[in-house]
Amino acid sequence: MTLLDRIADRTARIGVIGLGYVGIPLAQGILRAGLPVTGFDVLPERIAQLEQGISPLAHMSGDDIRAMTAAGFSATLDYARIAECDALLICVPTPLDEHREPDLSYVEATMDALAPHLRPGQMISLESTTWPGTTEERLRPVIEARGLTVGEDIFLVYSPEREDPGNATHSTVSIPKVVGGSTPACRAVGEALYGVFIEQVVVVSDTRTAEMVKLLENIHRAVNIGLVNEMKIAAERMGIDIFEVIEAAATKPFGFTPYWPGPGIGGHCIPVDPFYLTWKAREYGVHTRFIELAGEINAGMPDYVVGRLVEALNEQGRALRGAQVLCLGIAYKRNVGDVRESPAIEVMERLRDWGAEIRYSDPHVPIFPPMRRHRFDLSSVALTPATLEAADAVVLLTDHSGFDYGMIERHAPLLLDTRGKFRDAEREVWRG
Repeated sequence: MTLLDRIADRTARIGVIGLGYVGIPLAQGILRAGLPVTGFDVLPERIAQLEQGISPLAHMSGDDIRAMTAAGFSATLDYARIAECDALLICVPTPLDEHREPDLSYVEATMDALAPHLRPGQMISLESTTWPGTTEERLRPVIEARGLTVGEDIFLVYSPEREDPGNATHSTVSIPKVVGGSTPACRAVGEALYGVFIEQVVVVSDTRTAEMVKLLENIHRAVNIGLVNEMKIAAERMGIDIFEVIEAAATKPFGFTPYWPGPGIGGHCIPVDPFYLTWKAREYGVHTRFIELAGEINAGMPDYVVGRLVEALNEQGRALRGAQVLCLGIAYKRNVGDVRESPAIEVMERLRDWGAEIRYSDPHVPIFPPMRRHRFDLSSVALTPATLEAADAVVLLTDHSGFDYGMIERHAPLLLDTRGKFRDAEREVWRG
């Protein structure tokens, strides 16, 4: 029986490598389509959580995890079980290193762990965001070193993740899935597998095209966010409400898509992905000036926020040094607990460097998590009239829906709004 046959009759076992914000929802979607799933991770604590029916994701419940187990899901540290799987979907991080260059160490370590257990008849799909050429240049040689022929023995695919944690409208299965294969046979197997549990599969010519698709999606967002952030600064100096400008412009039924300014950009994709292309483009003698300019603007927004707070405190005859500053929301976007690349953290670091006393309130981040580049020994404080009034300044950095904005407006001594939530406030509110 071929792999295509096992996919068609729902007997193919799928291995999901990397049980995080991409891998767990992906496994859930596959299970709901009737295919058994084995999950792999290198973190013992993550495996223990899942075995106990505990969700490590804020937007999935323990009931969701227990339902997955009941449907045939198992999680393991044992990579020898790779041989049991017919398809392997790789969902591991692809961050930047300390020099802001691509770090493929997680992908490479995963391939090294998979290699001894690969066998003919399997499909491998990389879902991690990366530069065009990664699948062919980094994954294919590992496979071929095992004596396996891509397109005959092993089917190699790139299909970029498009997860949006906390999005109540679009789920893993409803978001169209781009699929590119190393060969036509690889592409056909990838299309067949993803077509079992994804509502719409978008097939492209090869893996390099699929890799570029993912980068374009997020670079498009990064560039446009950089544009509105730059316009926010200009509009503020002119006494114009940039949010009102965007809302009015968005009434045009064609040729305009609204993007919203903030204290910077954050998350697992937008601050990172553009640098994967700029790095690879240099190999071809291309300098991606437009992309890098947008990156500079977005990276400079935390400094702009701090500068606005200095101005606001100065109006009250206070210095930033020694000021008690309460930061509201430290996740990279509303209603999630993910702080990766969050501009709020960058603001907090700059405030600390200037000598401010920092506290934060975020219902989704009860304890400041360990991070590679940032260190704060802090826990979230309850958002009450007393905690607001105890601060010299309150800075809204992430506009969680669970915040009581009326209470914030009434009790914050000085309020700096980076998200446009207090545009109709009856009191003075500083915009950042």
